[in-house]
Amino acid sequence: MTRGVWTVAKRELRGYFDQPTAYVLIVAFLGITLYLAFRTMYGAGVASLRPIFDLLPVLFAVFVPAATMRTVAEERRSRTLEWLLAQPLTEIQVVLGKFLGDWLFVMLALAGTLPTAIGVLLVSDADLGIAIAQYIGAGLLAAQFVALGLWASSFSRNQITAFIVAAAVAFGLYLIGLPIVQIGLPPAIAGALARLSVLSHFENVARGVVDLRDVVYFVSTTGLFLFMSLAAVLRDRLSLGRSEWRRMRVGLGVVSLLVIMANLLGSYVRGRVDLTAGNLYTLEDGTRDLLGDLDDLVQVKLFASAELPPEFQLQLRDVRDLLADMRAASEGSLVVTDVDPDEDEAASEEASQLGIFPVEFNVLRDDQFEVRRGFYGLAVIYADESDVTAVISRTDDLEFRLASAIYNMTTTESPGIRFIQGFGSKSLGDISGLAETLGDRYDIGAIDIAGDSADAIDPESTEVLVLAGPTEQLDSMAIRRVRNYVDGGGSALLLMEPIRLDPQSPTPIPVSSGLEPLLEERGISVSERMVLDLASSERVNAGRQGIFQLIQNYPLWPIGLPASDHAIINGLNTLAIAWAAGLEIQDSVTVQSLWQTSEAGALHAVGGPIFPDQEWDVPGEELGVRTLAAAVTPGEGDARGRLVVVGDATFTEPQYTQRYPGNLVFLANAIDWLAGDEALIRIRSKDRTPPNLVFDSDVSRNVLKWGNLIGMPLLFVLLGVLRVSGRRRRAEARWGEIVA
Repeated sequence: MTRGVWTVAKRELRGYFDQPTAYVLIVAFLGITLYLAFRTMYGAGVASLRPIFDLLPVLFAVFVPAATMRTVAEERRSRTLEWLLAQPLTEIQVVLGKFLGDWLFVMLALAGTLPTAIGVLLVSDADLGIAIAQYIGAGLLAAQFVALGLWASSFSRNQITAFIVAAAVAFGLYLIGLPIVQIGLPPAIAGALARLSVLSHFENVARGVVDLRDVVYFVSTTGLFLFMSLAAVLRDRLSLGRSEWRRMRVGLGVVSLLVIMANLLGSYVRGRVDLTAGNLYTLEDGTRDLLGDLDDLVQVKLFASAELPPEFQLQLRDVRDLLADMRAASEGSLVVTDVDPDEDEAASEEASQLGIFPVEFNVLRDDQFEVRRGFYGLAVIYADESDVTAVISRTDDLEFRLASAIYNMTTTESPGIRFIQGFGSKSLGDISGLAETLGDRYDIGAIDIAGDSADAIDPESTEVLVLAGPTEQLDSMAIRRVRNYVDGGGSALLLMEPIRLDPQSPTPIPVSSGLEPLLEERGISVSERMVLDLASSERVNAGRQGIFQLIQNYPLWPIGLPASDHAIINGLNTLAIAWAAGLEIQDSVTVQSLWQTSEAGALHAVGGPIFPDQEWDVPGEELGVRTLAAAVTPGEGDARGRLVVVGDATFTEPQYTQRYPGNLVFLANAIDWLAGDEALIRIRSKDRTPPNLVFDSDVSRNVLKWGNLIGMPLLFVLLGVLRVSGRRRRAEARWGEIVA
């Protein structure tokens, strides 16, 4: 059986590469895929292969039917199908062999993107596990579309007809998953189409999770199309009136029904493999420990209407999976209830009492939009307390929000966090979202340490002291109080601000906090110059050039890269800062770098120009990695407290925390670590945003782009020329052997 399948597969694959059409298809596929992918990757500056795989369903919907349209149709047209079936091969072997040959051809074409993937992984911190999952998803998608193309080619002699049918069905499987198609359908039908669409299943695998439901979808639909192909081949050999053909049709109908039912009921199938490097879609150990230690019942109630729009339905699957995982980890201490308030009046009333009200959304009915309402929220309830999410807008941070709510309700301790007031420093209110991120776990307030009249900092009420970007130097008494607090075992978060901008002109004025001697004693020197990064920095509007706005990188707004595997930053990819002071680590035993620049980092004089469109001529010998933030952990026997030092405070402002959510996560993680409360750090740090694509030089940047964009298609062109031109020579050699 296997030998016959492999014989047909080799014949099919050889037939592809003996024709110039195959090389044209591969070159066109790679040219379009890589061109669009590099435009997105380089334009957005992200180290992710998603630009390749986001396009794949659409490209495969054209490329695969074009490749498979000749598979059986050409055999019928040239009347070689009868000859093939007359060999010691069964119809099943012929169908499976052709499927395998076609699938290998498509995968060889896709292999042309591997050098791009390898290059991105080598020059960045891109997630290898996600890349592996994406290629697994591509292989499953290719199998489904190849089986579809084989079926379309098996019932017609005309290749064009086979191409049109296969492409139409492939695009249909893609389009039924789009909101623009589903929005006008009843919710039950829209939900069914979403489960039968290739889009949702492929996107789920492409994010880094191989889910059993998605595997079942691709395997079952591939099997169905292969069965249909077999039926089409057998049609010529079986009399349409005989019982064998009738049984074949009945079997085909039963298999089709089973495949549809298996995918419609697939939400009840559970099991997945999380291939992401940080297990981004798997419960963290901290969550499992928290749930496993519960000594009382905690309730989580999910209020979700059945008639939610399709875009919510797919997200709802993730929510239910997360709640099921948390319930299993709690060993019965977490009670999860999933109700539809539209069908249960008591549940609707309870949702309203908790503050969960229906959200409004549009549906298309009779060529006009109607407003419908539906519930989509959840509540965590413990004793008389409740934590409510009125509308679940995102799921990437849902594990943290649920774990944090459970932790807050079941823990009575509230460590004190005190922000130093005065000296031009930021208060808690100036850092948007921090209070919500830290939740009710801390007693957060302000403290005045200026002058002779202020009291000493009480370590009993102040677990963490925060100094956020002072623009004025601290007085001697304030410096002494900070020193005494830290030397006595207190922890501090120091956000140093190297400059303040003159309001009359964009001129930087140097700022000294007065804490520099204290930091030097702990092994950190604060530079009097600002950090710049020529390779990894934020893009800004540099002004108008003619009728166009000029957007370019601004090196004085570097995007920091992780410098270690410290608990504070584990799982985070970037930190966007502005006009930051450089830090120099003098004691590598107790001081650990947290964030750093790329190798194209340098220092810029504070009194120098800071215009975005100026020339940044930095000698090569001055370029190197610069430290942006560091953590100080006292050595054994050292009674002094922990420190986290950042050469910037601007990163806490809303314009940065909204664009880079990791900034706020880093700040909250630093406070947790300083307070000695690390239970939720790893959960909060699950960062699903891809890292930045940073190059050490323009040479490596151009080699990756043009080496793949031009090199890979050119390689297949050369292989095609050699293979096709050598075909006549090989044929003449074979004829010579026969004559001889």
